[in-house]
Amino acid sequence: MNYLAHLYLSGTNPGVKVGNFIGDYVKGRNYLRYSSPIQKGILLHRQIDAFTDKHPSSKESGTIFKPMYKRYSGVVTDVIYDHFLASNWERYSDDTLKHFVSQSHRILMTNYFTLPGVVKQFLPFLIQSRMMEFYRKMEGVHKTLHIMAGHSSLPDHSNWAMEQLEHHYDYLQNLFFLFFDEAIQMSQEFLNEEWFMKRPAI
Repeated sequence: MNYLAHLYLSGTNPGVKVGNFIGDYVKGRNYLRYSSPIQKGILLHRQIDAFTDKHPSSKESGTIFKPMYKRYSGVVTDVIYDHFLASNWERYSDDTLKHFVSQSHRILMTNYFTLPGVVKQFLPFLIQSRMMEFYRKMEGVHKTLHIMAGHSSLPDHSNWAMEQLEHHYDYLQNLFFLFFDEAIQMSQEFLNEEWFMKRPAI
């Protein structure tokens, strides 16, 4: 899943939010270099990714984008799911999306010197563009896929992806609803595991 969903599923602890945000950029046992809350966020990120990869709804969503994106179809699904979260934000939060994104930006900037180098590089653009808030619009989805294609090995089929999203919109959105309700429950259960937070900081 993409940044907005990972931050949302992190609960209220700022350290967990930071860890979940940087989870893709901390490999193996390198998570042990961080404080306990950030460690837990990194492990939660891995848990969410594994849960997403195995979930029937996300697998089914990925099949729609597989003809052109092949093994990257899951990456596209992640972006699409952030769109559905943003566009249905009131369903999941009493807070506004704008305030949530601004608060997340503040937390990340407060912990800026803790972040991996690659995150430090793209964070200013993420904040300035308010990309996580922009996910709400179809234009934001299109722009995100196009930017990702220019900075990664993701193929640039963003126009085709938008055609599929528009054609299958209701179906994909319902798959997201089924998936995200279970992702929330899974994440809450993980965050309620107190044993990890009692470990001494490394």
